[in-house]
Amino acid sequence: MDAGYKTHKWMVTVTVMTGTIMAALDISIVNVALPHMRGSLGASVEEITWVATGYLLSSVIIMPIIALLSSRIGRKRFYILSVLLFTGASMLCGIAWDLPSIVIFRIIQGMGGGTLIPMSQALLRETFPHDEQGTAMGIYGLGTILGPAFGPTLGGWLTDTYSWRWIFYINVPVGVLNIFLIMQFIKDPPYLVRESGKLDFAGLFFMAVGLGALQIMLERGDQKDWFSSNLITYLAIATCIGLALFVWRELTTDRPAVNLRILKDLNFTSGTFLGGILGLGLFSSIFVLPLFLQQLLHYPAYNAGLILMPRSLAMAISMPLGGRMYNRVGPKLLVGTGLALNAVSFYELSLMSLNVGYWDIFLPQFLQGIGFGLIFVSLSTAVLSTIDKPSMTAASGLYNVVRQVFGSVGIALAATMLTRGETWNRAMLTEHVTVFSDTTAQTVRAFSSLLSSHGADPTTAGTGALKMLEDMVMRQASMLSYNHVFFLIAALFFLSMPLVLLVKDPHRAAAEPVVAD
Repeated sequence: MDAGYKTHKWMVTVTVMTGTIMAALDISIVNVALPHMRGSLGASVEEITWVATGYLLSSVIIMPIIALLSSRIGRKRFYILSVLLFTGASMLCGIAWDLPSIVIFRIIQGMGGGTLIPMSQALLRETFPHDEQGTAMGIYGLGTILGPAFGPTLGGWLTDTYSWRWIFYINVPVGVLNIFLIMQFIKDPPYLVRESGKLDFAGLFFMAVGLGALQIMLERGDQKDWFSSNLITYLAIATCIGLALFVWRELTTDRPAVNLRILKDLNFTSGTFLGGILGLGLFSSIFVLPLFLQQLLHYPAYNAGLILMPRSLAMAISMPLGGRMYNRVGPKLLVGTGLALNAVSFYELSLMSLNVGYWDIFLPQFLQGIGFGLIFVSLSTAVLSTIDKPSMTAASGLYNVVRQVFGSVGIALAATMLTRGETWNRAMLTEHVTVFSDTTAQTVRAFSSLLSSHGADPTTAGTGALKMLEDMVMRQASMLSYNHVFFLIAALFFLSMPLVLLVKDPHRAAAEPVVAD
């Protein structure tokens, strides 16, 4: 490999990672600013969540069809168009004047941002030789995983220091730089076939209905108490019908909008499913841990973000190491080790109490970071190892949309289990909190004495003591709910371990030296 090729290879890496980090950050950076945006735009709590939902909705729908759009207008042109959409919509989000305007601009932003991460994965796979694929996916993983981890911290600082509008303005100079780099270093591959003719509008319509209804259902399910709401029921029906018709259409038409036939590749399908498990565990834990720290332990948002940093730092360490180890030990050992570490770490979190300290949270998180890093690098490398280059962009889009959808499922399930678990655990605990219990009586007297010592009259002290007892029961019920969710995530990773046997990388096996007898 000559020096010029090496330079080009690393400049391609810088180019695609600029867009990847920008898009990955934007997935989570907005969440911390939603309360400020709500006050500024005069929106309700339910209405302001559409700022996040609109972005996720459009990005999930665009991911599976990036191969189709690339073949229509050329991949380089499509890449530039995606960054232009993302950057221009970011500027418009910053100057949005009301809720409908920012939701529309976020949908446009999601159409641009949803393509950047899958395309960067495909481009890196094509640019690096087979013996450096692990290194390429290690670099790719740093952007896609660490972006959401650092997003809330950066978003909080920008919002507190300037205003929520700067979380969008910050994308503009980065986007301009990214467009310049794309024009200089990204080329259309020689095997890219420029297609023309009639589009599969029926397949696109069924996909948009199915994925759109699914995403809205997952976002709104917990708020609407799931199937007790007619809206959620209708969305579930639309999801099933839309996705069923989409699969039927794509498998029967001669020119499908999305090439689902690549799912015949067992290695790709099993790896994509494992990628979904990774997304489910990662996104649900990113959702649950900050809630636990802020609602139960009463940490400020910034401090909660700092406490979550060990996982991000461990990922930053394990991803490059996993990339370097990939050719030596293979994907099975790395993915299996990662799943085991995550199972152990989430089991440790399931044993936490309200008296948990910093170091009790540090070690499980550090193990999670190592586990997630090993899984992500080795899985991202192996899952596409049996896909030919012309199908690489389509496969990358499918892999990423499955991970994103599973992540949304994980968040929805975690939120529902926390809410319902608190109710069930409170009912269970209150069975033992009765006037006939000596412990209850002693606790109420202790609370009453505490309030009386601060100047409360006997009536106020008695009422306050009962309120404090209720708060204590609710906190314990919430703690049990969090323990249950962490235990289920641990069980999910443990039960997924047999799927590791289906993951392979024939290129790595072929490259291994043969030892003579």
